[in-house]
Amino acid sequence: MSARNHLIDLARATSVLVVVTFHCLLYQLQVVDGLPQVTPWAPLPHAAWWSASWFIMIIPLFFIAGGFAHALVVDKHRAQERSYTYYLAARAHRLVGPLLLFVGFCTVLSTLGAWFGPTGPSIALSMQFAQLLWFIAIYLVIVGVAPVMVSLHDRTPWLPLLVLGLLAVGVDAWSFAAGDTGVRYLNLLTVWPLCHQLGIAYHRGWFRSGPVWVPWLVIAAVAAIIPVLIFRFGYPPSAIGLGDIPVANVLPPTVAMAVLATGQAAVLGLLQRAGVARRLPARTERGVAVANALAVTTYLWHIPCIVLAGGLLFGLSRVVPGATDVLMSQLAVVLVTWTVIGLVAPWIGRLELALIPRLGDTPGRTVLPAYLLLVVGTGLVWRFGTVLHPSQPGSALGLALLGTGMAWLARAAGAAAPRRTHALP
Repeated sequence: MSARNHLIDLARATSVLVVVTFHCLLYQLQVVDGLPQVTPWAPLPHAAWWSASWFIMIIPLFFIAGGFAHALVVDKHRAQERSYTYYLAARAHRLVGPLLLFVGFCTVLSTLGAWFGPTGPSIALSMQFAQLLWFIAIYLVIVGVAPVMVSLHDRTPWLPLLVLGLLAVGVDAWSFAAGDTGVRYLNLLTVWPLCHQLGIAYHRGWFRSGPVWVPWLVIAAVAAIIPVLIFRFGYPPSAIGLGDIPVANVLPPTVAMAVLATGQAAVLGLLQRAGVARRLPARTERGVAVANALAVTTYLWHIPCIVLAGGLLFGLSRVVPGATDVLMSQLAVVLVTWTVIGLVAPWIGRLELALIPRLGDTPGRTVLPAYLLLVVGTGLVWRFGTVLHPSQPGSALGLALLGTGMAWLARAAGAAAPRRTHALP
């Protein structure tokens, strides 16, 4: 099987496309008394949108693609007899540029707002922008344990899936018993790693080889289990949170996301068996490669791009008031947002690339503590925002740890020490 799997590449690019487009639709932009007014999108009828949400929920697929990619990377590094510190440095140093640029921009903006403008709204806005970092924080955790998870799959394929699944079920049961959906945030460390583990299994041949009835049976089982979870066990009916659905299955995640991921992996297997995307035209292949290269950039900056697109549309509606309804439509927001992303993402990507530290042949042992600081700092910034102000000490601590971790990692990643550290497991 070729190492370059175009179907996985398309899955990753499609995931970003769907996430950004859906976020464009989360709010409706209106003009009231000459001023812009933003209201949450609450589509009706509920049953139809709840059903549709399970077909457009794409985040599990992104983690599946990540598991596939990490299996490839781990195999490659093992063949080259690379150390675990080299693996960590190679995976993490590429995030330093994007994180430094995004967090730095948000910190300057929110800190100025907190000191020289309304403090409360500035802190709240900072925390909203930082919400995107949940994915980076969990991704970093998954990256750190990926070599072990690949080894576990190669030794006992079902064991990691079974343990993670049981833990996720336990967290959900605890959440229901306590009546506290916040408990489900523990599933960030069970559900998404389980989806990632499915990607490792997929790389090892699950669903895309063997009897064809297996993926079909899995899809049928998933289609039966999700309604049972909703109607029998009281799980949220929507996969995605909308304006009048504050609690859904995606964030914090429930075991329903892991069930859905299993079905998505099975669908991928059937598509690959059918030869979908086995070969791509050269131009399409380049386009998919660019989209994946800019995936983190697009993800981090798409909310500012949505805000900019909304501002441009509102300004244009003041110039052409007769077209206000069209300009304020969600379709217009989607189209203009993607236009803005297409214009600015390549330039932001160049800036991020310039900020990525070099990677030496034998990174120092301090890569591991630097990586841990990076993980903890990103998590704290996700939870508390990017504002430097006495009323938000958690944010300041997160920024300090994140900044220290990035600086330490940049120094350690570029080291060229002759001594080899422990090889990948």
